[in-house]
Amino acid sequence: MADDDRNIIRIATRTSPLALWQANYVRDRILDCTDGCTVELVDVSTIGDRDRATALASMGGQGVFTKEVQNAVLSGRADLAVHSLKDLPTDATDGLKLAGIPERAPVADALVLPAHLDIAIPERLGSMPFDVLTAGAKIGTGSPRRQAQLLHVRPDLQMFENRGNVETRMQKLDDGEFDAIILAEAGLRRLGHADRISSLLVPPLMLHAVGQGALGIECREDDQFIIDLLTKLSDANVVAAVSAERSLLRDLRAGCHAPVGTTTTFSDAGELTLRGVVLSLDGADRLESSASGLPDNAEALGLEVAAGLREGGAERLLTPTS
Repeated sequence: MADDDRNIIRIATRTSPLALWQANYVRDRILDCTDGCTVELVDVSTIGDRDRATALASMGGQGVFTKEVQNAVLSGRADLAVHSLKDLPTDATDGLKLAGIPERAPVADALVLPAHLDIAIPERLGSMPFDVLTAGAKIGTGSPRRQAQLLHVRPDLQMFENRGNVETRMQKLDDGEFDAIILAEAGLRRLGHADRISSLLVPPLMLHAVGQGALGIECREDDQFIIDLLTKLSDANVVAAVSAERSLLRDLRAGCHAPVGTTTTFSDAGELTLRGVVLSLDGADRLESSASGLPDNAEALGLEVAAGLREGGAERLLTPTS
């Protein structure tokens, strides 16, 4: 198809409220930088959406929310796919290119308490209110990364799987299944639930997931029209930051559900610093490494931090004996 014949652009997306928000955000961005183009959404159901009972780690973790969406692009049903970048495996998929990474939303994790607990918002957005979480409190999160980092400072906490979309997870909390749940700040804000944030979990307590808060937009590797379009949507600093994070995770050969946390910052001079942690699943052991350098060397930074973690024994923590 010639470039000037591209009248319709189709976006493959999951159908959860958050996924649709993300797809519509990308749709609006595309419409802002194209003329006379129609953008349509192609709904896709993934194994992660269909199976809400099995723990993600038991399903293999990698690709449970992305494979079917990617296949829609590879088969020609869609021209591009929008993912939460933290769900996208770090190994490239044959035939696809990660061509668009727009500006990033807040990267923190958020502690959410039951709705009936009345805590004034100005008083609750700094650190985790451990006094609210009594000994043995039940925490709803299936993320090994979140579980391990919380258990590192509060080994008394009980961790439970909490699957479903954001609204479903919060309803389980309000119905009394948990004493608190952990969700991404970005998702809560995007869906209009910022008022449910009881506390932001930030370093050194909690390092976020690789790619958290960022969107990853894939297209066919031979579709230059879409590649050029998605390049216009990308943010150079975000591309550098997530490239460093994903390089770290890829080199450790750890999946997106491994107990690995990262954070990236830029200095006033533009230097990029990557920090990474690896923990044992029970939170007892915690390794940390960091490195700084130019954004152009983002992937090398990831390799450097991975090497530091590996020297400390990361592989032992990532492949625990049964």
